[in-house]
Amino acid sequence: MKNAKVRKIIGAILLVLLFSAAFYPPIQQYASLPDELIFFEGQSYELDTALPVMAQDESPLTFEEVDGKTQIKGLESNQSSLQFGFGRLPLKSMDVTVLPKLKVIPGGQSIGVRVQTDGVLVVGHHLIDTKDGDVSPGELAGINVGDMITKMDGVNIEEMSDINEVVQNAGNSDKPIEMKIKRNGKEMTKELTPVKGKEDQSYRLGLYIRDSAAGVGTLTFHDPNSKKYGALGHVISDMDTRQPIEVHEGEIVSSKVTSIEKGLTGEPGEKLARFSNDRKVLGDIKKNSPFGIFGTLTEEVSSGQVNEPMEIGLSHQVEIGPAEILTVVNGDEVKRFDIEIVSSTEQKHPATKGMVIKVTDPELLEATGGIVQGMSGSPIIQNDRIIGAVTHVFVNDPTSGYGCHIEWMLQEAEIDIYGEGAKAS
Repeated sequence: MKNAKVRKIIGAILLVLLFSAAFYPPIQQYASLPDELIFFEGQSYELDTALPVMAQDESPLTFEEVDGKTQIKGLESNQSSLQFGFGRLPLKSMDVTVLPKLKVIPGGQSIGVRVQTDGVLVVGHHLIDTKDGDVSPGELAGINVGDMITKMDGVNIEEMSDINEVVQNAGNSDKPIEMKIKRNGKEMTKELTPVKGKEDQSYRLGLYIRDSAAGVGTLTFHDPNSKKYGALGHVISDMDTRQPIEVHEGEIVSSKVTSIEKGLTGEPGEKLARFSNDRKVLGDIKKNSPFGIFGTLTEEVSSGQVNEPMEIGLSHQVEIGPAEILTVVNGDEVKRFDIEIVSSTEQKHPATKGMVIKVTDPELLEATGGIVQGMSGSPIIQNDRIIGAVTHVFVNDPTSGYGCHIEWMLQEAEIDIYGEGAKAS
């Protein structure tokens, strides 16, 4: 009797194991499906396997089996809910958001960047030789390198020429100056008493300051309708303080690449460029963020390569494998170059360094050695979609570097990629 019961138990266990072995792979397939899917109107998303849809609402989605895979296509912007499973047994639910169609024009042009800081930036201290010894009033007042001076005795400070009259008035009246400064985004007040050196005819602060910055980079994209643009793919930082520059006003101008310093292991290369002779202003700069600079174009720009609007590729649509970048290595000619997407992180929230890329194009490797300074912002193209921008080079491997996903740059440019009422990831 006991042996019969044991045999039944063993038989039941074997049956369960056989059933699990038969259905485990399909169950795995369902489990691997994402909980949420987002893509643009007219685009499609391909599942890794052909899985039947059990149920859906009335939203316009189409399904097609191609080479053993299921393709989901959105005919118009909408939000849907899908269910997958066996017969009437639901194994997976998926929310599908189809975003309104959006296209932007890829860049690749070399641009000159000129910014005016929001105040004047402290980039160093210096000692003044006085009758009482060497002293730096700015350092004694607790003003640090990287601080932004915005007001002095109630006077708004926008450029260095605003400072001298305030300093001389305070020195002649032997009164300290009330300094309003910004430090790491916080406002604070300091008091500074200017001094006069032994050989000086005027009073001084004991500070090195700067009110502007300039450099070169690459235009990433612009919206043909609003003329909003994005460039660089990373924040502009002061060369001395390494702190992000708070932009009061700025502009981008046309520039031409004059030569290339090739990148070597341990030594990043650089594009050497000059602002065009006509110093043609292409647009303004309204924002300097971790994802680049952003503003509005005031002049038409042409890449000579891709001048028609191109679809957007979101982070989950990026594929490991071949891609291209658009950039300039000589003069102002934008050219396509081959790269490889080595890895890509599907990001739900804005973050830099979303991709690792590697230059594979022999011509670009010969010209630059890989990724060089000034190439930041070069748009990354894959499957006829703009998916991101080049941002940083690996110091120990100039052929490789990081890229950021295009969706975060579009958001920083205040281009609504999700559409009114659509759900953002």
